[in-house]
Amino acid sequence: MKDSSTHRPRVLVLTSTFPRWENDTEPAFIFELSRRLTVSFDVTVLSPRTPGSKRKENMAGLRVIRFPYFFSQWEKLAMHGGGILNQLKTNPAYYLMVPFFLLGQLLAIIRLVRNEHFDLIHAHWLIPQGFIAALGMWIAGKNVPLLCTSHGGDLFALKGKGLQRLKRRIMDKSAALTVVSKAMKKTVVDMGVAPDKVEVIPMGVDLKGLFTPDPGVQRKTDELLFVGRLVEVKGLQTLFDAMPKVLAKYPGIRLIVAGAGPLESELRASAKKLDIADRVDFRGMVMQSKLPELYRQATMAVFPFVVTKSGIQEGFGLVVVEAMGCGCPVIAGDLPALHDTVIHEENGLLFESGNSQALADAIIRMLADPDLCFRLAGEGRRRVVQKFDWEIVAGKYAGEYKKIRSGMSLHEKEL
Repeated sequence: MKDSSTHRPRVLVLTSTFPRWENDTEPAFIFELSRRLTVSFDVTVLSPRTPGSKRKENMAGLRVIRFPYFFSQWEKLAMHGGGILNQLKTNPAYYLMVPFFLLGQLLAIIRLVRNEHFDLIHAHWLIPQGFIAALGMWIAGKNVPLLCTSHGGDLFALKGKGLQRLKRRIMDKSAALTVVSKAMKKTVVDMGVAPDKVEVIPMGVDLKGLFTPDPGVQRKTDELLFVGRLVEVKGLQTLFDAMPKVLAKYPGIRLIVAGAGPLESELRASAKKLDIADRVDFRGMVMQSKLPELYRQATMAVFPFVVTKSGIQEGFGLVVVEAMGCGCPVIAGDLPALHDTVIHEENGLLFESGNSQALADAIIRMLADPDLCFRLAGEGRRRVVQKFDWEIVAGKYAGEYKKIRSGMSLHEKEL
């Protein structure tokens, strides 16, 4: 065994979601976490290749490797921020790519762990990354400590008995598990995992440099803002259903929709059917660097999260933290994962998830009470800075990495 004290610990990060290039509109949370960990670790990121992305590159101190799995122009299974499950739901033809995706990722992991030394593997999502990491190490005859992070979709969906057993098997093979909310930890513990094996570490937000208030920006009095992927779990249809009720009371209200996704055409048709199309502005995907401007101008941000028919629900709600960071009042669907962020009546309003009348009532209440908006926004900013800034979150992950490595070293000495 190599003496780990003579080198910076090397970490292999596995993910299916990663920016294709700098300032990409694809979700950047894995990138933001990984680049901050380069202060103490040498980090290699393995992610799927996508059209237009480089096979290998260095991004902000990260060594990035993208594995091929199909004809390059068709490698879109993990694109558009909706995740693999949403891509499959939108276009069943993508199911044909799944075996190739799994095989491509497996072969890439086997090559890396056979040819290079890693002190830790960090797999984001139990399935497929956690599963492929465990399988790849078994085939390669390697035993690298495995940290698995569940972000929600992998835990709440994939509910078949076989998949539930597979998830539990992956958890057993992992040195440690992290989840992004207390509600998720309860679910994992209910599956039989020891509580002390599971840490709650939320995803972070840049609350000191990017998502900050700007006293020089005048907040509008007639603008609702939705930010997120246009997929079922984000609940935008509930907000559309609420809009006619809000417009009956406040006819000047308009809704900004910042996001793209497989349900866009369906939602546009719904807006026309509800006769609100002229009050809804679809902006498409907005670069993260441009989001603070929207949050600072909006009267309030609305995040109507729902539980889908297949059981998928929000694991954390990163956009809620972004909005609060910018001093924007927040209304959100009342789901367990949101309780880590939103305390009803203290730093935001929660409404019964999926209930458009309850949502309309909450919006009308905020529009009628600017003092309430001001109070909730101020408390929202204060709370999120204390818990969710990237420096705090990255520090927790660095501590988890070191704890896993020290536990492994102790185990090796005992052997």
